[in-house]
Amino acid sequence: MDVVIEQPEPDKIKILPHVQYVTKDHLTPQNAAPSPLDQFRAWFKEAVEGGKVNEPEAMSLSTVAASGVPSARIVLLKQVDHSGFVFFTNYTSRKSQELEGNPHAALVLYWREVHRSVRVIGRVEKLTRQESEEYFLSRPIGSQLGAWASKQSTAIGEGELETRLKKVEDKFGGAVPTPDFWGGWRVIPDEVEFWSGKPSRLHDRVHYIREDGPSGEEPQWKIERLSP
Repeated sequence: MDVVIEQPEPDKIKILPHVQYVTKDHLTPQNAAPSPLDQFRAWFKEAVEGGKVNEPEAMSLSTVAASGVPSARIVLLKQVDHSGFVFFTNYTSRKSQELEGNPHAALVLYWREVHRSVRVIGRVEKLTRQESEEYFLSRPIGSQLGAWASKQSTAIGEGELETRLKKVEDKFGGAVPTPDFWGGWRVIPDEVEFWSGKPSRLHDRVHYIREDGPSGEEPQWKIERLSP
């Protein structure tokens, strides 16, 4: 059933019945992968190869300022490696400033078309300069120039961005270096939850909790099922 709304008063909207979730698989701690990163790669591959999910790499990134005020925005997942989830941004942006002050973040990916979601909570670290440069050089030239032109998260006047972009184009021409103020962040998960939608809101929820072993060893994961 599609979303239905009622507006009983001018300033109020009530949201009524919603679509029923119908995932065919049944995710449990017994059939989930031992590592949440392996489980994520399997789900992400299905989301991409099935062709049903629009922009499966889009994810909500939540950070918390020093004052305790949270903020969230959509960023794009660019890499999943042995340690965590990687995205790239301007290091002077609001998100980066908040991560500098409080190096923890939460991610949520929601794949509406296949009724799946992944939630991540973890610590963050900056990528090495080499890692950031390798990705920057793989970006289209327009995106490279845009990284230099935009003072991300700051107020800007009408036409100012176009002026800055023209100056950057004139300065660099075809070879654009990686800005010192731009690079990647890696979210290293401490918790990961996989959500699979089911009818009557009786969803599958499998939750991983990191249990660190001796230094240098791969983390172990406690896997549990959560009530829907």
